[in-house]
Amino acid sequence: MSQIVGGIAASHSTLMNTHWAEVDHLQGPHRFREGLDRAREMVAELRPDAIVVIGSNHFRGLFLDLMPSITVGVAEVLGAGEAGTPEGPLPVDRELAKRVVDGLVDEGFDPAFSLRLTVDHGITHSLQYLVPDLDIPIVPVIINMFAPPLIGLPRAAALGAAIGAAARSDEADKRVLVIASGGLSHRLPWPDWSQTLSDDDRFLVEAWLHGRTQWKEFEVRRREIIRAAEPDLNPDFDRDFLAQLERGDLSEILSWSNDKLEEVAGNGAQEIRSWIAMTTAVGPGRGRTLAYEPIDEWLTGMGVASFEPTQHDPA
Repeated sequence: MSQIVGGIAASHSTLMNTHWAEVDHLQGPHRFREGLDRAREMVAELRPDAIVVIGSNHFRGLFLDLMPSITVGVAEVLGAGEAGTPEGPLPVDRELAKRVVDGLVDEGFDPAFSLRLTVDHGITHSLQYLVPDLDIPIVPVIINMFAPPLIGLPRAAALGAAIGAAARSDEADKRVLVIASGGLSHRLPWPDWSQTLSDDDRFLVEAWLHGRTQWKEFEVRRREIIRAAEPDLNPDFDRDFLAQLERGDLSEILSWSNDKLEEVAGNGAQEIRSWIAMTTAVGPGRGRTLAYEPIDEWLTGMGVASFEPTQHDPA
């Protein structure tokens, strides 16, 4: 049987790629990148044959004309390439991807699947820094985290458990790593699509609706809106969540509603679903914080953590 050898979680920000010079003089961004370096070394040491990457969509691959709650790329997967992230074809473990889809269906989920999926930095940013050669086949799992209604946090935990069970259920003897991308606390100037109030709100909803064939045409103003936003971080929330991860017990955060999470930690904190799903895919274990820095210049509480199973699956 295949085994899940561990998990890595990392926040993402394309401003790392495009505006590094603005923060190069600060210690926090450097400490965060050092955490990514340690995580990259751990990935190499774990020697995965395949990686399940759980992340979000920022309306460059999935749009409001059709927004699934859960999407699995099972064949061709293309990086959107925005803001210096990987562009073009990514290697895919098609056999494992199909097994994940079938396993989710068996467990009562209704995943969408795509034979030609475009993924943005919600998937590719973590790969760029943790698997820089892009030479390990992936299975991308996108959870809708920005277009309400969103699945609840307990549902994300159940999703991860089902992904883990599916990955273990074959006789391929693969070593599978799970990477979670996104979070931690941050608030993006993104409206609820059903409550567009300002000109910027209306522009963004139009971009999210019509972007399937022209997302690049919306990119300049969209980027300007994000760059103009004021930082809204909650380091206390981030540190508490990381402490729960280190204990291997997320029961506290799983009791929260989506509304409470957004109120306390911002709409961008909805991306912790990927961290939650990663832990339950790995199974019982404990986490280790490799870096945490609240970086106002990136509008985000930036964390990197590993999650190690307390008992390895039999090889």
